[in-house]
Amino acid sequence: MAEAEVGDDVFAEDPTVNALEEEVAALLGKPAALFTMTGSMSNLLGVWSLVGPGQEILCDVLAHIVRAEMGAHAALHGVTTRTWASDSGVADPAAVAAMLQPNAGPYQVSTAAVALENTHNFGGGTVQPIDAVRAIRQTCLAAGVKMHLDGARLWNAHVAAGVPLSEYADCFDTVNVCFSKGLGAPVGSMLCSDQDTIARARIQRKRLGGAWRQAGVLAAAARYAVENNIARLAEDHAAAKAFAAAVAQRAPAAIDPASVVTNIVVLDSGAVPAAQIVAAAKSRGVFVHAVGAKAVRAVTHLDVSYEECLRAGQILGEVLS
Repeated sequence: MAEAEVGDDVFAEDPTVNALEEEVAALLGKPAALFTMTGSMSNLLGVWSLVGPGQEILCDVLAHIVRAEMGAHAALHGVTTRTWASDSGVADPAAVAAMLQPNAGPYQVSTAAVALENTHNFGGGTVQPIDAVRAIRQTCLAAGVKMHLDGARLWNAHVAAGVPLSEYADCFDTVNVCFSKGLGAPVGSMLCSDQDTIARARIQRKRLGGAWRQAGVLAAAARYAVENNIARLAEDHAAAKAFAAAVAQRAPAAIDPASVVTNIVVLDSGAVPAAQIVAAAKSRGVFVHAVGAKAVRAVTHLDVSYEECLRAGQILGEVLS
């Protein structure tokens, strides 16, 4: 990062940022990409490019874009949402198809886009099966409806399912991927799409205050992460499974270890409020997060070893029991 060659990214003159955008766009099989500071901004720009004011985007009831982005799509861009319920965030093509209303007329809201999340954060790191994604894509194409992928953890889905990144991305008009989660970079996400969409998104990023100057110092970290840390995500997945199994040994009602497929484990806190479990775990040196009244989320990553995850699972099991 300290040695990165930098320039002014407001004018697209930072060579390290430009290189990162070209490399990630190529990985995902898209013509162009835009480096952003957060996944929320990348999602905000992707949805904005597909959905006009007063139109709707359909997504899962626990999707990050509706549960964890502060209502920004509505507050800033006039986008409305409707949601479907799912089993752990995995989309059902029939349920999505039944909700499409692309030409709702003068009295209802028209569907402009569908968003999927892969892996699904609040669903417990679940992976969207590629056959289901393709089926939804075909339905949307026939209806003239666009698709956005919140692929903040698409790298994890790719490693867990063995599906190439470009195969997932090919089913979507806009794709967000993050460097600051499992890949371990300190900051940064990327919106990938066609040339015209990215050119529009670059202007809107500036309008939202998201243009930055010598961003190459951060792009350098993201480039390192993409080059070195994708394959090692399998280690995080193994650590998450070990963590879940350790929890289940003491508190079997909290988690089914077989449900853990990537690096996120969502625990059921039972009769005890999730916030109380989080506080008790923190007092014993384990940091987890409440994502619902009875839901506690744990995420494995490259800064925590397999052995530490195993011990953390034992402690959480004791707390939950």
